[in-house]
Amino acid sequence: MVKTYLIKYGEIFLKGKNRFIFEDALVRRVTEAVEKVDGNFKVHKYLSRIYVECKGDYDETELIDALKKVFGITAICPVRVLEDNGFDDLKEQIVKYVKEIHPEADFTFKMLCKRARKNYPLNSQEMNCSLGEVLLENYPNLKVDVHKPDVLITVEVREKIYVYSKSIPGPGGMPVGTAGKAMVLLSGGLDSPVAAYMISKRGVQIDAVYFHAPPYTSERAKEKVIDLAKIVSAYTGSIKLHVINFTEIQMAIYQKCPPDELTIIMRRYMMRIAEKLASESGCMGLVTGESIGQVASQTMQSLMCTNEVCTLPVYRPLIAFDKQDIVDIAEKIKTYDTSVLPYEDCCTIFVAEHPVTKPVPSVIEKHEHNLDDCIEEMFKKAVEEREIIDIR
Repeated sequence: MVKTYLIKYGEIFLKGKNRFIFEDALVRRVTEAVEKVDGNFKVHKYLSRIYVECKGDYDETELIDALKKVFGITAICPVRVLEDNGFDDLKEQIVKYVKEIHPEADFTFKMLCKRARKNYPLNSQEMNCSLGEVLLENYPNLKVDVHKPDVLITVEVREKIYVYSKSIPGPGGMPVGTAGKAMVLLSGGLDSPVAAYMISKRGVQIDAVYFHAPPYTSERAKEKVIDLAKIVSAYTGSIKLHVINFTEIQMAIYQKCPPDELTIIMRRYMMRIAEKLASESGCMGLVTGESIGQVASQTMQSLMCTNEVCTLPVYRPLIAFDKQDIVDIAEKIKTYDTSVLPYEDCCTIFVAEHPVTKPVPSVIEKHEHNLDDCIEEMFKKAVEEREIIDIR
């Protein structure tokens, strides 16, 4: 038996003459998702509708979980596909459908018929009335509510007839890869994995860079970031993770720059390295998990100071989020439990007791000159000796 799912999308409808580009991208992403599930699936597009046809045995829960991670999908609807054997047959099939899918038959409902095939003998409103009437005749506990029904029973007349009444929410957004590529500064904390998820939800493909500082940060801290990248990649697709050994640069800053400026200067060099990698990878911007005022390095003055060293735009999807907003998303996408594991990264190891909260760019730049005798070689070494891990 073939079971079919209708894949609904939202914003793609607004793309006008370019809509097919986004639809085709969504088809590709859906195809990639179902390929990870055991079973025989066919994904196809027909008249602004995307369908997943399932042949033979498969795990429905596993399939739905895979589809719920595809950005661009707003809803997943299990569909009954009927041959057009006349309207009397359709009425019989609707009665059987309700008995099978909603055996309690005690709820309010609304019929929503869509006649895409205009040569069908009844128009949409006539179908609504006739099919609603036959359901009321067969199930006395049903009641019509056209405003807030418990169940919306949809019938679409196309080359065949599609019937569905259940809608499983998808993640929304836009298909990954339709909005360019960006480099995420990924750490083991709560914020940056959520930022990666949020920017990908807008269709952006991502690579990532992680700054490692052995022996001050352990291999387990690095594994934690890899684990987070794997979780996020279920939504974003494959990620190329660049692991930078940041120890020499960090120690040079620690030894030669004012203690209260350690974090902001460290961030500026992270941004410089991330931009170098981004340019090499064809990325059009950097992405961070910063939120205004969350810590000293995220005040307006600090963000301006780190932005100063970048020529690429810096995207901050969480800029106005409260911490609880970030925690809620982390829990939803299953990164929270990994992010809170007690393995410190280089951002938290070298933190000044009283970091500057209102850095002045000219002063920071002046103190960065203390590194002139060593920073260029260290920068080059960090980039050239980076480890690259393909996360799939």
